[in-house]
Amino acid sequence: MWKCSLGAVREGEGRERDGTRFIVWAPKCGSASVEIVHPGPRVLPMEQTGPGYFEAFIEGVREGTKYFYLLNNETRRPDPASRFQPEGVHGASQVMRAESSCETEWKNLPLKDYIIYEVHVGTSTQEGTFDSLIAQIPYLLELGITAVELMPVAQFPGGRNWGYDGVFPFAPQNSYGGPEGLKRLVNALHENGLAVALDVVYNHLGPEGNYLREYGYYFSDKYRTPWGAAINYDDAYSDHVRRFFMENALYWFSEFHMDALRLDAVHGIYDFSARTFLEELQEKVDALSGELGKPLYLMAECDRNDVRLVEPGDKGGYGMAALWNDDFHHSLHTLLTGESGGYYMDFGGIDDMVKALKEGFVYTGRYSPFRMRRHGVPSGHLPPSKFIVFSQNHDQVGSRFRGERLSSLVDMKKLKLAAATVLLSPYLPLLFMGEEYGEKAPFLYFVSHTEPALVEAVREGRKREFAAFVRDGDVPDPAPDPEKEEAFLASKLDHALREEPSRRELFEFYKELIKLRKTLPCLNETGREGMLLMREKTAIILIRKSESQSILFASNFGEDPAIISLPEGGAWRVRIGPESLKDNIISGKIQVEGFGALLCVKE
Repeated sequence: MWKCSLGAVREGEGRERDGTRFIVWAPKCGSASVEIVHPGPRVLPMEQTGPGYFEAFIEGVREGTKYFYLLNNETRRPDPASRFQPEGVHGASQVMRAESSCETEWKNLPLKDYIIYEVHVGTSTQEGTFDSLIAQIPYLLELGITAVELMPVAQFPGGRNWGYDGVFPFAPQNSYGGPEGLKRLVNALHENGLAVALDVVYNHLGPEGNYLREYGYYFSDKYRTPWGAAINYDDAYSDHVRRFFMENALYWFSEFHMDALRLDAVHGIYDFSARTFLEELQEKVDALSGELGKPLYLMAECDRNDVRLVEPGDKGGYGMAALWNDDFHHSLHTLLTGESGGYYMDFGGIDDMVKALKEGFVYTGRYSPFRMRRHGVPSGHLPPSKFIVFSQNHDQVGSRFRGERLSSLVDMKKLKLAAATVLLSPYLPLLFMGEEYGEKAPFLYFVSHTEPALVEAVREGRKREFAAFVRDGDVPDPAPDPEKEEAFLASKLDHALREEPSRRELFEFYKELIKLRKTLPCLNETGREGMLLMREKTAIILIRKSESQSILFASNFGEDPAIISLPEGGAWRVRIGPESLKDNIISGKIQVEGFGALLCVKE
């Protein structure tokens, strides 16, 4: 099976020549050595073996050994491909076991069966660890979730971060439980029939503890991203940079047995190669998928509304599994809240929601007032399974001024309407942790940098980001301060809320929607065949048909009740709607409450 070769890799375990091979790309350095600090100390030289590569096989170096690289005989730095940073981003790297402790029998789920639950490890439980998440598995199974998506876990500074400031892409966060804790979590999820997706960041690295510039040409000055220097995917030396990040992706699949990777903000990957990094990565993942005998998925976040990412290769696309669809979220959010600041100015009409349900993207080449240009390309030809939709996610909640969840913005009726619109859509649904019971804790932005200049830069950056959403342009300082522990603690889920009657009511509604999605053939399939979409004033009617069944889902986005006509031929049974109509057989016309949802099924 494919194995990652960069970093410290154990070889010959249990044999006569038992040790660890160290490989690092450091073309900016004239020499490199391995400095063993525990057990030690001792320094062993590395041999230059290729264009900028240094290598050493050291006998007797086993799991638990801590080390640095000594560059030019004077500067000690952690390993860029470190598997574990037990003392944080500035401390020594640690050699980890060679074999994977993850099970090998799990074969992943068909993509159409993914019902995704997005989790931030640090705030999802009071303990904030991989192991504490294992205790939540029975709850996720009761809800009906089939896939857990972890926000980035690559080592970041301190113990408080969203994860997008990671600087050691191969090293699971020490405060979460490190690599062994993550493997235990993946094992437990798989043993319970749940797929696992991991959010990875290949568009930038965080600022603190980022020593890659001292090793090699990992960054390009040709482009700038919103987060700083762009990673070098198409300039001189980029072959080696691409290798580093490709090995990282394959490492998560092969050693940790991830089922999918969510690629963060691929619009921030600047690459004008004839064969781009993303195309090559998909090819490598496809090859590994064949080797392992199970499907492996790449899911991209991209703000360009670019269908090439998921188009098949024979149509000029990259062949990725799915795309996050922000247009769906924005259409739904503005109808429920009436907000119009920032990018929400591009949305707000019910026809946008109709288009999102019918085609995927709303902006398919039309003019965007927010961007002040035309945006996107048509997407209606794509299978619905190519889109991941949501009413909330970490970005759409956490990027708000006060991190409010939808449960703090709208009433119970609208929360249920949002849930039904996502879970009864033909797309792949994603829930953000806690939304299923109306969690009230905000999801604030938080960091734990140790450098004062970085802390201040974060504060100022947040103010600039919020400016577009404040009408008078006067943005007060975010509260609580993202550097203070209070922001992190305030964002932790309160599991006790789940048992409050109103919260339990919402949970049961989500649970019922998920059960219907799994059991009704028309909802379980994510194709466009037999799909019809109509609008009657403030109500949207989605009809889907299979050989054995038809469903009608009506969503009313107006205050007043809407009267809709049921198609003729046969009787319809109400599955979601007013309790007085539940499981009744009806025909003719039916009323949908203001900001209400209705699901009727005909066998």
